[in-house]
Amino acid sequence: MSLVRQQVAIGPRPAGSPQLRRLSTRLRTMLPGGAFEPFPTSGQQQGLRNVVGVLPGRAPAILIGAHYDTQYRPKGFVGANDSAAGTAALIELARDLRSDLPADHREIRFVLFDGEEAPPGCADRNFQYCALRGSRAYAAAHPGQIGDMILLDYIANRGAHFPREANSSPDLWAQLRRAAGQVGTEDIFPDTTQTPIIDDHIPFLDQRVPSIDLIDWSYPYKNTDQDTLDKLDPAVLGRVGATVERLVIDLNAQ
Repeated sequence: MSLVRQQVAIGPRPAGSPQLRRLSTRLRTMLPGGAFEPFPTSGQQQGLRNVVGVLPGRAPAILIGAHYDTQYRPKGFVGANDSAAGTAALIELARDLRSDLPADHREIRFVLFDGEEAPPGCADRNFQYCALRGSRAYAAAHPGQIGDMILLDYIANRGAHFPREANSSPDLWAQLRRAAGQVGTEDIFPDTTQTPIIDDHIPFLDQRVPSIDLIDWSYPYKNTDQDTLDKLDPAVLGRVGATVERLVIDLNAQ
């Protein structure tokens, strides 16, 4: 939650903004082997960059992802849940997994996607093609390297529940629910399905990579300037993080 607060304190940080560039420099130092992976330099991708880290291991890699940019509208949007919380959870998972993985573990990649949110002029019907810029760039640059993809999006709001997002891979979601059973969080991952969502897992699904999106689409403050710290619950954030860590450990047993 400390890292969530630090991001929100910066204020709005849309893709390409000086605020986001400064934040990315800080986030890079928090990831193992932290580095920038710039986008191809064309159009509205120019100057954008993913922040990546890695725990080296055997192939295929497990990718944990979140986006670290915010929407450029409405004015004052600070994105506490969308997606300062996902960014913070990814950083904490990178710290914890360094010591908790078996010696022969699979490679774990941590990717903070830039440009997930729609740029100015992107109509909702075209979101998949003019937003999701960081995930599309990363998936295109690393074909055949990712074995499983776990996306963290709206994961910290009070009272959150996470039915399977309808685009998410059923088998990997079933493994997540088994992990939840092991750590006592099965109540927030019900055996139900919510609406399909176009999110950063889509470019990986397009490559037939098993992928899941952890998101509470019922969050009442989504896409509003009321997505603020007071809407979050540290206990929910912790429970989601514990579940994902258990899932990653379990995937290494396969």
